[in-house]
Amino acid sequence: MTRRETGEVFGPRMTLFADVLSIGLATAAACLPLVTVPAALSTACAVLRGAGQDEPVTAGRYFALLRRRLRVGDLVAGAVALAGLLLLAADLALAGAGLPGAPLFAVASAVIGACAAVVGLRACGRPESLADWRAAVRGAGRDAVTDVGGSGLVLLAVATAGLCAWMLLPLAFLAPGPLALALTAVDVRRSAAVCLH
Repeated sequence: MTRRETGEVFGPRMTLFADVLSIGLATAAACLPLVTVPAALSTACAVLRGAGQDEPVTAGRYFALLRRRLRVGDLVAGAVALAGLLLLAADLALAGAGLPGAPLFAVASAVIGACAAVVGLRACGRPESLADWRAAVRGAGRDAVTDVGGSGLVLLAVATAGLCAWMLLPLAFLAPGPLALALTAVDVRRSAAVCLH
């Protein structure tokens, strides 16, 4: 939809932008317990994916979907992600302590961490993550290898969100919305490419 409705002040693209920001705030609030980060991001991607089917993109719909889907598997996924992040931080701290071979160890840790982050984030963008994290992670791992361009876009989206949050701290509360939109777009792009072949 590219035209304004009668009486509409802003066009549909501005409405989607506002919806993305409201989903970003809702996701940031849902991420506060930390172990809920994968479920919160996955739910944001699902709500934003619904915009393509003319479903409402609202914080109310987001929280309703999140309440229905929070389960043990989501909390385990969050605990695994948090443990991986803590392990990466510990590895980088050890590398910074001046151990022998520290520069190579730091680079290897950063590369492994980036690969794990790409797979984890791509898993959040997949529709399977709403019901089955294992299937989502398997598919995301496959996509990370076969769709290197999409993986690069995911890293670019994370870097952009991090840079925005670093430059102006209040933007950290809005960053999950555009990040979820980017993850959803990468997955939709991959699905479209698969359908064309």
